[in-house]
Amino acid sequence: MNFTVRKCSGFIIALLILFLNKAIAQKLQWSADGNSFYSFSENGISAIDPVNPANNKVFMTGQELTPKGASKALNVQSFTISPDGKQILLFANTQRVWRQNTRGDYWIYNRDSKMLSQLGKDLPAASLMFAKFSPDGTKVAYVSKHNIYIENLADHKRTQITQDGTDRMINGTFDWVYEEEFGCQDGFRWSPDGSRIAYWKLDARGIRNFLMIDNTDSLYSFTIPVEYPKVGQDPSSCTIWFYDLATGKSRRAQVEGDPVQHYIPRMEWAPNGKAIVLQQLNRAQNESRLFLVDVAGAKGKVFYTETDPAWIDIKSRWNENDPTGWDWLNDKGDFLWISEKGGWRQIYKINLDGKESLITKGNYDVIKFDFYDAATQTIYYTASPDNATQTYLYKISSNGGQGDRVTPTALAGTNEYTISPNGKLALLNHSSANEIAYGAVVSLPQHQELVKAPRTKAAAPNDPKTEFFKVKTADGVELDGWMVKPAHFDTTKKYPVVFYVYGEPASQTVVDNYSAGKNFLYNGSMAEDGYVYISIENRGTPAPRGREWRRSIYKKIGQLNIRDQAMGAREILKWNFIDTSRVAVWGWSGGGSSTLNLLFQYPDIYKTGIAIAAVTNQLLYDNIYQERYMGVPVASNEDFVKGSPITYAKNLRGNLLYIHGTGDDNVHYQNAEMLINELIKDGKQFQLMSYPNRTHSISEGEGTREHLSTLYTNYLKTYCPPGGR
Repeated sequence: MNFTVRKCSGFIIALLILFLNKAIAQKLQWSADGNSFYSFSENGISAIDPVNPANNKVFMTGQELTPKGASKALNVQSFTISPDGKQILLFANTQRVWRQNTRGDYWIYNRDSKMLSQLGKDLPAASLMFAKFSPDGTKVAYVSKHNIYIENLADHKRTQITQDGTDRMINGTFDWVYEEEFGCQDGFRWSPDGSRIAYWKLDARGIRNFLMIDNTDSLYSFTIPVEYPKVGQDPSSCTIWFYDLATGKSRRAQVEGDPVQHYIPRMEWAPNGKAIVLQQLNRAQNESRLFLVDVAGAKGKVFYTETDPAWIDIKSRWNENDPTGWDWLNDKGDFLWISEKGGWRQIYKINLDGKESLITKGNYDVIKFDFYDAATQTIYYTASPDNATQTYLYKISSNGGQGDRVTPTALAGTNEYTISPNGKLALLNHSSANEIAYGAVVSLPQHQELVKAPRTKAAAPNDPKTEFFKVKTADGVELDGWMVKPAHFDTTKKYPVVFYVYGEPASQTVVDNYSAGKNFLYNGSMAEDGYVYISIENRGTPAPRGREWRRSIYKKIGQLNIRDQAMGAREILKWNFIDTSRVAVWGWSGGGSSTLNLLFQYPDIYKTGIAIAAVTNQLLYDNIYQERYMGVPVASNEDFVKGSPITYAKNLRGNLLYIHGTGDDNVHYQNAEMLINELIKDGKQFQLMSYPNRTHSISEGEGTREHLSTLYTNYLKTYCPPGGR
């Protein structure tokens, strides 16, 4: 494709940005050639050319998407095209499973006959998951109610390939904790020749249900069970099976190790189609073994092993926490792998004999692997060697060498790229503390801007500026931070400070993007009202500052991260414009836990805290997350107890507002009630807000977010009054 810079009218650019934002929100779907992406609406499916909008075309009309006898078109979320291009597999009427819409109805549109027909027609409505064409396009396999089916497209005859599927015997998909902590959803794979299907089987019969109570939706309350393995409880047994279409029989892959004490978060077919490759983690998640399982004998052998004294980070290695796919370099079986064993998160090349070579040799972290361009043997990845708060696109040859920055120096901040399948185009979302410019279209590798992104949001000249700073604690640890000062800052006055905290290995807060310094819960302007708003990044967060920075928190969540935050705050309180009598802290989820720990462990520093959806006792959280970072409790729970806010509740001296949704299937409301009991026992007064049936996001229900925002703001203004003094 020949790319040229085009001048588009403001209307066309605005239309393109609208398409881009909608497509990206849905997980953008490119055309096979990488020259266009698809946009979904009630009027049909459109193919959008991001460079030449005049070339946009209708891919499927609303009429073609309307089933016979129906009054309106299908509401399509995504689709795939058969290998011969004659049939389209449409995913519609989608429903949420835990975090994402992964079940619904699947329809086949035949381009020759112009016929639209539903798959699994007599199965429960909206129960089909992960439907995929066979390699020859004559069949579709899918999951329904934890069983796997194959449907012949010529006559719609269906074969059920697993018979034991229940809520506790899970075929072709995953349980709650695998999805939440590994990102696993789609649990089966066609072999390249279409003769077999490899699939996961999880036996969750040993996992207890956690019961949430619904008191508001009927005359009598009822329970909602969630299969949930807590810290110290065994996970589901996990095995891999092969189904042979010719014989109609399934056979288990023979992989050494106890299937209850190991996880298998990743599995794919090798390029030759004669074996699968799978990754097995031990229960403690500090040993990773790659197995090659030959289909003929179903026996697995280990060809690559990695260990870490703390944990092996699985989710950070995959794009957007999605473990599907294997990053093959060629048909011989060479593939890309990311490891932190050298002290930095680096890209390696490994073959199926276990031979490895290091590709990125610098002392910096690869934040994310973005794309491999096979035509040019170029690897694109995200990194920021000089500033842990920013992200840029880099490229390097698959043979190694010097990594080159692709993102221009003018684009300081956070840069996220969605690269097309041909590697020639990328959609760029640029964000910094001062602006958002979403929807630029750039060519690669030159980074020529083919369609300029307008500033969809930009700070006004007189707006308070987000300042980035570094602070060194009494322990000699240098922490990154951001700060927004009051709008009418007076150097002769002292102002209240509000700290925003997360503090755990799942997320950073000090990032140079448009969210930096902005409080999404505050009703109004903190700067105009006269607050200093600050966040600092403690050790243990996933900042690109090397393995030691991230692993230092091992078995010390609730201790090391809390001390870093408190010692950083102590240095900040020395600044002459900070009022040490008005110091507040707040956070959500892991940030709620950190808020409680700071308020309880350092009551001399923090006077007011707002904690939302917090883990108050680490033993109440799920085993995969908590055991990864804190170890598997065997003889003692001491580290978990030391890191839990509930242990220090008796030290509360300041003001506490605790907020939790009773329908939280992630951090259970049980955490709130246990903390409440402890505070009552110790005679500590506090305020509580429970949101009935709201989940971890506390977003469901009319007026919920407005209520939460007002509650948060009023409490902060009451107990940590704004303004200079």
